[in-house]
Amino acid sequence: MDLRNIFNFIPEVKKPAEKKLDFRTKAKWTLIILGIFFLLGNVSLFGLSENALARFDFLATVLAADFGSLISLGIGPIVMGSIILQLLSGAGIIKIDTTTAEGKKFFQGIQTLLVFFFIIFEAMVYVLMQGLQADPLLGTLGPIILIFQLILGGFAIFYMNEVCQKWGFGSGVSLFIAAGVSARLFTQAFQFINAQGKNCLLDFSNTACSGKILVFLQSIINKSPIEAYSALAALIATAIIFMIVVWAQSLKVEIPLSFGRIRGYGVKWPLAFFYASVIPVILVAALIANIQLFGGIIQNKIGHPTILGNFVNGQAVCESNGCGLAFWLGSTNLVDLIIRKAFLLKYIYQAITHILFFILLATLFSVFWVKTAGMDAKSQAKNISASGLQIAGFRQDERILESVLDRYIMPLTVMGGAAIGLLASVTDSFGALVGGTSILLVIMIMFQFYQSIAKDHMMDMNPAMRKFMGG
Repeated sequence: MDLRNIFNFIPEVKKPAEKKLDFRTKAKWTLIILGIFFLLGNVSLFGLSENALARFDFLATVLAADFGSLISLGIGPIVMGSIILQLLSGAGIIKIDTTTAEGKKFFQGIQTLLVFFFIIFEAMVYVLMQGLQADPLLGTLGPIILIFQLILGGFAIFYMNEVCQKWGFGSGVSLFIAAGVSARLFTQAFQFINAQGKNCLLDFSNTACSGKILVFLQSIINKSPIEAYSALAALIATAIIFMIVVWAQSLKVEIPLSFGRIRGYGVKWPLAFFYASVIPVILVAALIANIQLFGGIIQNKIGHPTILGNFVNGQAVCESNGCGLAFWLGSTNLVDLIIRKAFLLKYIYQAITHILFFILLATLFSVFWVKTAGMDAKSQAKNISASGLQIAGFRQDERILESVLDRYIMPLTVMGGAAIGLLASVTDSFGALVGGTSILLVIMIMFQFYQSIAKDHMMDMNPAMRKFMGG
């Protein structure tokens, strides 16, 4: 049976009839989807008895998930489907010509099927491996009810992502990550309810706070230098990462172009240094998070460490009874270990493997993404030519455009992918409030939203909003 026949039965979000949506429409749908995302994150799974995944709550940020709620799967299935298809396509196992409309449609259809498979597969793994345990009172129906809810939540995230892509300001995956990281960043800085559920503001001197800013102030009052240095280091690391990422976003190569029919007028076509944008980091971070998550679920089920990892209270550790893949691919806050005088040589080895893995896979995913997302030299040359532009000093010919762009696009893809992988992995060791990778992701995603709004919708905005955006 031809797969194209199956694609016809898959529901899809319709594209808008208009070629270009106005600012209000995109803002409306983006805010609606964001509101639904937070709403689903606050709807607990019916019939849930024990949430063993709660100990892996630190992974929820990258996966845009809320374990124990309807969106427990988060973007995991979407990312895994994308990774598998890119690897198969990049290795030549599946040959799809994404430069044609038919090829793009086929590629997207295969990706959708893979995402649906991972939604069902991950839902079953979470429940059957007892990551999310059903209430015994529900009997044999308990696990089925939980799996059904997880699948519904997975499909909701998938189609919300589709709505954002076609009716909003961009990728729903990026939006969900940015929303989750932003919320977590705020609570990490200002949380006044501690792990015991007590409000530290009511008795600031004696009740421990959770938010780093409050911890810092509390430590100064109580004369606890180690806690003060640890909290201050996290705040400084966050500020440094923010400044580095904002600076790195401004790096670009500009190709001088001219209008073929209008002499004396020209524009510069910018090619960002991070050419594949934030996508490679999302894919690598989500892959590592999935390895840690599944390793923890398996250990929870069988009762001992596996090759995937050795976990204590949800954290991957390296002890006498084993280390595992999750530890070597993960990262540890080296600055905090040095402050607390708990630094060991194994954490240096871990940092090296974490950095090398991030650089290698971020570069690989950058190349695959550029080739499959219509960002290669040939596709860009076609877009430029369709706009009536040409390389200054050359005749209007797509082949000339492609040859010139090819000098920059692939080197930028490789160097940008390696650089963003290095930046993400090194910052993970600095001990930022929600992790270096998460900070990098939220800054880059927000910057992309800003650029998208400022570039395409400046004229549609309310005057006050236009002034805020720099128009």
